[in-house]
Amino acid sequence: MKNFIDYLAELFKDKNFLKIVHITENIVSKILSLGIIIVIFVCIIDLVFILARYVFVTGELGFFASTVFEIFGLFLNILIALEILENITVYLRKHILQLELVLTTALVAVARKIIIFDPKQYEKIDLVSLGVAIICLSASYWLVRKSNQDKLDKNH
Repeated sequence: MKNFIDYLAELFKDKNFLKIVHITENIVSKILSLGIIIVIFVCIIDLVFILARYVFVTGELGFFASTVFEIFGLFLNILIALEILENITVYLRKHILQLELVLTTALVAVARKIIIFDPKQYEKIDLVSLGVAIICLSASYWLVRKSNQDKLDKNH
């Protein structure tokens, strides 16, 4: 029992504990990367099947008129998943969360909502809310970008 307590005491020293945290972060990041890669490929397969169904099965003329927003949404879902994968990849490389990249991903996600926005399904206030979100995210992105640029200018 004493050996076990000594082992735990050694394990929980700052240096050793931080090493365990670092290893855990790496493992979780890699699992998330694999998961998002699977999601990306499933989304691509889904998009191919949907496009094939509309082009070859339904054969409707002007089918894009009714489904263009759905198809755009699927493309943007894949783009958002790629952005999330990039966030995870940067974290694995540098072990930091890049706020600029996170804000870019959020901007793409909100832009997706605006692009596929159906005014028949939602209230006008919902569109206004999305607009406010875009303005806030854009301002945040600009501030972070400017701050990063100022730091680079001071260092050179």
